Amino acid sequence: MFVRVAELESFTRSAEQLGVPKATLSAAIRRLEEQMGTRLLQRTTRRVQLTTDGRLCYARCQDLLADMEEFNGLFRQQGQLSGQLRVDMPGRMARHLVMPALPSFLAAHPALQLMLSSTDRRVDLVREGFDCVIRVGALEPSSLVARPLGHYRQINCASAAYLARYGTPRSLSELSGHRLVHYGSSSGPRESGFEYLQADGSRAVLAMSGALTVNDSESYLAAALAGLGIIQQPRVGVEPLLASGELVAILPKWQAPPLPIHALYAHRRQLAPRVQAFIQWLSGILASALGPDGPRDGLATRAGMDAAD
Repeated sequence: MFVRVAELESFTRSAEQLGVPKATLSAAIRRLEEQMGTRLLQRTTRRVQLTTDGRLCYARCQDLLADMEEFNGLFRQQGQLSGQLRVDMPGRMARHLVMPALPSFLAAHPALQLMLSSTDRRVDLVREGFDCVIRVGALEPSSLVARPLGHYRQINCASAAYLARYGTPRSLSELSGHRLVHYGSSSGPRESGFEYLQADGSRAVLAMSGALTVNDSESYLAAALAGLGIIQQPRVGVEPLLASGELVAILPKWQAPPLPIHALYAHRRQLAPRVQAFIQWLSGILASALGPDGPRDGLATRAGMDAAD
């Protein structure tokens, strides 16, 4: 209860997530503070914050809970997972890569309850109670642990109707007569322009105009299909559109840099077995689907430290 209140900074939201009355939760925290002999939470009318002693207690509680979960599973059948697992990942990854393979994973772990959130919004892993989140693209610096899972290769494409109207560009110089669909996320728009790798492997951006900016992957793809401009899109998930001719790949010599894929989770001395197992399973799914652009290694670092793109 204390850990949840510390993470959500709210007795009301914590009580809702835990399924207990707010008064019960508040009384439990008071008993914990009396037992510890110190104030752990600073309560105001607007928010709840950890005190200095509360931050120390919170870190130790995380370790204690992880140890307890490991202890509870000590004599379970090898590989058997249980409990609730909350994961957030991009919608297209969930639909095209994870969902088709998920039945076998859940069948192997019938006692596991998976809550899968699919959004392009940058969720707050700690405050929203996620065990891990999967992110595509460069990472912002944070205290989260980042485990690399692979890379998405990108392609340049546009609809057949768009190319019939504006022509098919054969070189970078011809892009001056074209439009680009711009993409912006909740963390801010990415650099406006056509990205490509130079001969020396460095990233370059060619400024391009465009009448539309979107903030989610489905709208980004829909804009291209509607003939609103060129997009730079991970190849995974659009193969059927390329095969049918609805989308046409262009400028193969000037591809955008691959997008890194990471699993992010809060720092723990012991990571829950169900989280470890899911990340390992997802790593295998991505390795199979992405081929040579699948997982490069299993090393985890602090988020943002290895996220150059």
